[in-house]
Amino acid sequence: MNYIKYTHIYDVIVVGGGHAGCEAAKAAAELGSHTLLLTMNINTIALLSCNPAIGGIAKGQIVREIDALGGYTAIVADKTAIQFRMLNRSKGPAMWSPRTQNDKYKYTSEWIHILSNTKHLDIREDMVTELIIENNYVKGIRTKLGAEFLAKSVILTNGTFLNGVIHIGERNFKGGRLGEDAAFGLSENLISLGFNSLRLKTGTPVRIDARTIDFSKMEEQKGDEDVTGFSFLKTPNPLSQKSCWITYTNSKVHEILRKGFDKSPMFQGRIQGVGPRYCPSIEDKIERFAGKELHQLFLEPESENGIEYYLNGFSSSLPEEIQIEALHLISGLENARILKPGYAIEYDYFPPTQLHSTLETKIIENLYFAGQINGTTGYEEAACQGLMAGINAHRKNNQLDPIILSRDSSYIGVLIDDLVTKGVDEPYRMFTSRAEYRILLRQDNADLRLTPLGYDIGLIKEKRYQQFLKKEENIHSLSDFLFKNSVEPQEINSYLTSISSSKLTQKIKCNKLLLRPEIKLHNLINHISLLNKYVKEKNFLIDEIEEVEILIKYENYIKKEKELAARINHLDNVKLNPDFDYHNISSLSIETRQKLSKIKPHTLGQASRISGVSPSDISVLLVLLGR
Repeated sequence: MNYIKYTHIYDVIVVGGGHAGCEAAKAAAELGSHTLLLTMNINTIALLSCNPAIGGIAKGQIVREIDALGGYTAIVADKTAIQFRMLNRSKGPAMWSPRTQNDKYKYTSEWIHILSNTKHLDIREDMVTELIIENNYVKGIRTKLGAEFLAKSVILTNGTFLNGVIHIGERNFKGGRLGEDAAFGLSENLISLGFNSLRLKTGTPVRIDARTIDFSKMEEQKGDEDVTGFSFLKTPNPLSQKSCWITYTNSKVHEILRKGFDKSPMFQGRIQGVGPRYCPSIEDKIERFAGKELHQLFLEPESENGIEYYLNGFSSSLPEEIQIEALHLISGLENARILKPGYAIEYDYFPPTQLHSTLETKIIENLYFAGQINGTTGYEEAACQGLMAGINAHRKNNQLDPIILSRDSSYIGVLIDDLVTKGVDEPYRMFTSRAEYRILLRQDNADLRLTPLGYDIGLIKEKRYQQFLKKEENIHSLSDFLFKNSVEPQEINSYLTSISSSKLTQKIKCNKLLLRPEIKLHNLINHISLLNKYVKEKNFLIDEIEEVEILIKYENYIKKEKELAARINHLDNVKLNPDFDYHNISSLSIETRQKLSKIKPHTLGQASRISGVSPSDISVLLVLLGR
């Protein structure tokens, strides 16, 4: 093909306009890199193509971390939220996770607005089919429409589009999403360059016409009255808040679904890709949990004023007629009309052990992968990878040190370390259980952990940084007050009696009283006059008061976890040469030599986290390093 060769050399080209691509392009351009975002459809940029929600268990922590570093997912989610909930409030603060339902149309529109008004960022609609490579360096891309663009760095964020195939019962056809083409050529190009590719599968449920749903037969699930949102900036939300609704499957529903198993692409072997274990299809659920008579389903609104509802928990690739027949046996959905059937999608991904911790590939320099191309699932997991790839591509182009987040600094650090060190054998989804230091990595302290880094990088602007410093000062100030000032028994005992808490016999420091599990800081503020006066004078914000309470109540746990992290992190300070030849170390097992040679760890800590590498192997390496 004769390509139209554009002579301008971009600093960064981002391929794909999903959640990873948006964060990557915005970050690189915001830092000053002249950036080109290439997407197959400008109108579906940042589309909430599956669940119309942002955040959730562990994912909400990631969104707060993206915000603390200067990304935009939190801001867009806050502006377009139609419901906000803080999940797991009944558990400890390490488990609290913010989540929003979002208007998916306004979510896309807001991201398009942000990107369109970003300096140094160009946007083009086209399909990338080939990379331009010279001497193992990426030099640009070629497109389906015959254009050739040059760049210093390229970030691939292709989502589920690489050789995507959609399955509905016995029907299958090519596509990246229902109604959108798959991307062809690029997978084959990457494989020809030496990359290993495998297949994964994900799915989505039916969308239902709200006008045909009987909500009176369902349980209403309202959002929180106190809407705190994701972003530190407290972005105003102009949209009306909407409820979700809960209903259940039953034995008759399961019976109908089983009728379609002989036409299921999953059970009949037509889908070769591995699906997500923690977000299974409804047919997978009733097969794996055969003794369970019902499964909970959530009806979630997809927009503020639209008619489309998402049936969370009912993902399926069964024939459409089976989906409809089963749907009509669910309470409240007897007359439901579907707007779009559920389907499964199978696509190429590239095992992320082929990446450095910066998300740059090991085979081709200045080429980065982010998002579902790395085997992850979820908007939040994709967005944080895009942000880090955009930051690191810009920094490498400008001879700056890379940004690699540690496992005790962020869920983002956990995610990327898991990907590049352990790889994936199913779609990777973040859970709080994946993090060793959950008490340190809370949603409430993401800004305290990462905003200074975001400021140093250049994504957090001066005005916001000064607001952050003020918050930090207020937290220290209130905490000091509680440690230094005491409360007299006669002032607090009537309140303690009212909540069945032991009365005081002598005065006690406020922080000691706050250690009682039944006592909340806002109650002490209401009942201790000196404290009340101080809080009013300083005008502390609600989240500042909540942060102080957590720090005091969990002080010993936080201290122990920091000490544990410090002991373990000493291995991450022992650097390894990624090009070291492990095959010559006869005291290591053959399996260990093979895995170390494949992963090429940069630190002893990373080596210790590789599956199959034992503590004795680490001891051998320590001896060889003279440690």
